[in-house]
Amino acid sequence: MTVQGSTKAAVFGTGSWGTTFGMILAEAGTETTLWGRRKEIVEAIDVRHENPEYLPGLRLPEGLRATVDPAEAMHGADFVVLAVPAQTLRANLTAWKPYLPRDAVLVSLMKGIELGTTKRMSEVIVEVAEVPQDQVAVVSGPNLVPELARRQPAGAVVACSDLTVADRLQDACHLPWFRTYTNPDVVGVELGGAVKNVIALAVGVGVGMGLGDNLAATLMTRGLAEISRLGAALGADPHTFAGLAGMGDLIATCTSPLSRNRTFGENLGRGMSLAEVVAVTKQTAEGVKSCESVLDLATKHDVEMPITEVVVAVVHDGMTPGEAAMLLMSRTPKPERYGV
Repeated sequence: MTVQGSTKAAVFGTGSWGTTFGMILAEAGTETTLWGRRKEIVEAIDVRHENPEYLPGLRLPEGLRATVDPAEAMHGADFVVLAVPAQTLRANLTAWKPYLPRDAVLVSLMKGIELGTTKRMSEVIVEVAEVPQDQVAVVSGPNLVPELARRQPAGAVVACSDLTVADRLQDACHLPWFRTYTNPDVVGVELGGAVKNVIALAVGVGVGMGLGDNLAATLMTRGLAEISRLGAALGADPHTFAGLAGMGDLIATCTSPLSRNRTFGENLGRGMSLAEVVAVTKQTAEGVKSCESVLDLATKHDVEMPITEVVVAVVHDGMTPGEAAMLLMSRTPKPERYGV
């Protein structure tokens, strides 16, 4: 097992989550360098130890470095952490591939499904970087960045098919206020993270329409059933969805006003057009694009996901929130069983 303090990490992405996870790694004793495209943000992190655009007022660790040079960031890295928007991963990783250290563990912080291919982020990494599955890890859980940036207590799941790799990554990012658990179920952890964004859009729409907490609870519960059905079809461990990367992440994302996806849905529910919501949304709400790929993935595997269907219809096909609510509530009643 890697000894803490000798481990090196490169984090690609200087948005709020990438910067915060870099802070976590650095505070846990991992020598960490952030890579960013925008020189002014990189300089602020490297010189003034702050990211005023994404995390204003947060003091970053003195030892946290930043650079615009991908080769410099990756040099000697034991972990290469990818924290870019999900739909940009393939193009970005293709550009960075020549600099990847041969034995580095590639870590995904992204919660999305690739449009067109319906691949999970770890699958894209394996394909583009040409590495085995046991060299790819995933970090997920109820990790609302503004709370983490204030060092408020939280938990997360570190998933890898090789648990010795998961243990190493756990050591590299475990803190008294950031408690990590390992799990070999990469499929389940990734699906929980991606699909909960779609469910949070639906919950947000209901909140924006003023439809109450009962509907929100119904959508969360039935949303968890949708995640579980898709997970079962893809071979995930059903127990994963009762944990931090399933239920935990779903609750946080659906109930917190800090959630980008819930906030996006709320604005739609209040009557704003898609263009208007996009215009006032400063950071990526992954569910907006991934809802289409999640639905495509479900269709491929003959999995019924009615909440996901109406989210796609509202976000991309012009259905009104009122029509969506009526459609969901008028579906044929069914017995409630686990995974149904």
